[in-house]
Amino acid sequence: MNRLTPEKQAQVVAALVEGNSIRATVRMTGVAKNTIAKLLLELGAACSEYLDKHLCSLKCERIQCDEIWSFVAAKQRNVTPKLRAQNPDAGDCWTWVAMDADTKLVCSWQVGRRDWVTANQFVADLRSRLANRVQLTTDGNRLYVGAVYTHFDTDVDYAVLMKLYGGAPGKPDETRYSPAVCIGCEQKPKVGNPDPKHISTSYVERQNLTMRMQIRRFTRLTNAFGKKIENHVASLAIHYMHYNYCRIHQTLRVTPAMEAGISDHVWTIGELLSTLAAA
Repeated sequence: MNRLTPEKQAQVVAALVEGNSIRATVRMTGVAKNTIAKLLLELGAACSEYLDKHLCSLKCERIQCDEIWSFVAAKQRNVTPKLRAQNPDAGDCWTWVAMDADTKLVCSWQVGRRDWVTANQFVADLRSRLANRVQLTTDGNRLYVGAVYTHFDTDVDYAVLMKLYGGAPGKPDETRYSPAVCIGCEQKPKVGNPDPKHISTSYVERQNLTMRMQIRRFTRLTNAFGKKIENHVASLAIHYMHYNYCRIHQTLRVTPAMEAGISDHVWTIGELLSTLAAA
């Protein structure tokens, strides 16, 4: 990372955050694959540290949470005992995301399994970053309910949005590569007095689409999936840093960080690199 010029580093990062794979970035920039991988890990660690320090005392009002699936090394059903011995993190990998519905700021995220341990860590981290009572909406994942009760107690207006899905009529074979049809939603208040008008997960689900478009290893049906959990996490950290501070939101006309009041200008990738290098 230190051997690359700042301009070349910015060129590499710009390619990665726009959805290019490491091999494609090699072809576009002429930088060696191992050098890009090293830059990815070092910058990812710096982004994680910066976000952890600065995403705090957030004055959010409405939070939406969701999980997005990916995998490391192989899909869960293809993980053999030999692969498990070589890579304990191989298999399904879930990213839990919390987003402010008003500023579109990604407040918290957690990588792990779809289990109680990860859910508990995720909700605990989210709670520690909020400065006031919020309205919280999650999907029907039962793991959220216990975690919210544990860390928020009654200091939250919490509701679950249950989406009901049905297969495409007369086209059962096409549902494998197509999303199921949403045939209805059920709002289930759990704690406090959530406003029915704001019981929604639409914005965080749209962020999931952004992740699949901007992080190559999240693209389905390709060989660009993450081979190591460390690279997977680093890619997410860089994505969220770029999304919060560098990328102008099309509707807001500013970055989410500016809308949330934790930044006063649009960051360039060069500024992101220099700021994080000095941190």
